[in-house]
Amino acid sequence: MVKEWLKNIKTYQPGKPIEEVKRSLGLKEIYKLASNEVSFVPNHIRLSVLKEIKNINRYPEADCFYLRKELAKRWKIRPSQIVFGNGSDELIVLALRALVKEKEEVLVSYPTFLIYEIQAKCQGAKVIRVPLKEFRYDLENIAEKTTRKTKIIFIANPDNPTGTYLNHKEIEDFLKKIPSSVVVFFDEAYFEFAPSDFPKTIKFLKERSNIIFTRTFSKAYGLAGLRIGYGITTPSLANFLNKVREPFNVNRFAQVAALSCIRNKDFLKKVVSYIKKEKNYLYQ
Repeated sequence: MVKEWLKNIKTYQPGKPIEEVKRSLGLKEIYKLASNEVSFVPNHIRLSVLKEIKNINRYPEADCFYLRKELAKRWKIRPSQIVFGNGSDELIVLALRALVKEKEEVLVSYPTFLIYEIQAKCQGAKVIRVPLKEFRYDLENIAEKTTRKTKIIFIANPDNPTGTYLNHKEIEDFLKKIPSSVVVFFDEAYFEFAPSDFPKTIKFLKERSNIIFTRTFSKAYGLAGLRIGYGITTPSLANFLNKVREPFNVNRFAQVAALSCIRNKDFLKKVVSYIKKEKNYLYQ
């Protein structure tokens, strides 16, 4: 009845929500650190969501028009280069759905974000693991393992969970070794927390048409409960991802909250500064 390859796939186990931990352990107060969630929500986000409640009976805008326009302006790209997802996780699924056939190869590093491997296997792909080297992506080994059957290479930059990242020169040299028929998928969920020398990766799209960058509002912006992320790629590739995207995949509240986040730059600076300060305290 079901696809044969699904029988051996292990279900992804996300971090337990606070409410579940309270119930299972009989606790009244929990400080959750496991899922990298921001611990506070500013008033400007709360108000944007409250104002949108009056429209709850209507379907949301399918293409996130206003948010798309704002992000295109922010990153100096065309609106047609952006794809929205129900969290950036969905963009991983969309890329696999659009690009990978059964038994074709997907390259992932290990250990890293497990969703790459799980969703690739759900698509029937053959997953090729390339171990990290000293907690960093072994780009030379990844390039060597790339074959004619390879369709996507997943790279978390900065990496989850190691926190290491690739600089501009490393990415530039790596991309030269990868055929144009292979899509390199850069998951940049934590790029807001990267040091100042983190590469301006969008610039690579001027020279390469086989790249997807994804970002999320779940981490630095604190919208994990609303589920919204976006991808940046070429208009052509974005068009194919949109073809396999579910309609109305980003709800009204997520759209207005994300728009409020983008327009309030001081909030992002405050969050990043606060988390870096607390991280340094933890390291001491």
